[in-house]
Amino acid sequence: MSDSWQPRIVAFACRWCTYAGADLAGTSRKEYPSSVRLIRVPCSGRVNPSFVIRAFQRGADGVLVSGCHPGDCHYIEGNLLTRRRYSVAKRFLEYLGIEPERFRVEWISAAEGARFADLITEMTDDIRELGPNRKMREQV
Repeated sequence: MSDSWQPRIVAFACRWCTYAGADLAGTSRKEYPSSVRLIRVPCSGRVNPSFVIRAFQRGADGVLVSGCHPGDCHYIEGNLLTRRRYSVAKRFLEYLGIEPERFRVEWISAAEGARFADLITEMTDDIRELGPNRKMREQV
């Protein structure tokens, strides 16, 4: 594998917390890899597990679902739904042959721009060690 390979990470980010945290990281000039593609969603609870599977099928090397800290959800219980839903979905991804390190659920508030940058850096490094995701890519 060449040193120039960059993992492709898809991040489903809650518009109220994580997306605002990513914005804060940018305005604070925190450096993090450009390997992440943010998809702003109303709430982490609105991310259907099929979106995660589809991201892997379409060539993502890693997927992040991130929202408000439990108890701080703008929609009251959205992140609690996320926590329950993805504890089961993670096992399903393993059944499909996706390494568990390729998928993460994290809680990042709007004030945690530095934490967002650190998380993306850490996730990129972890996935770089795993190499490209070849398990679920569609035959195009």
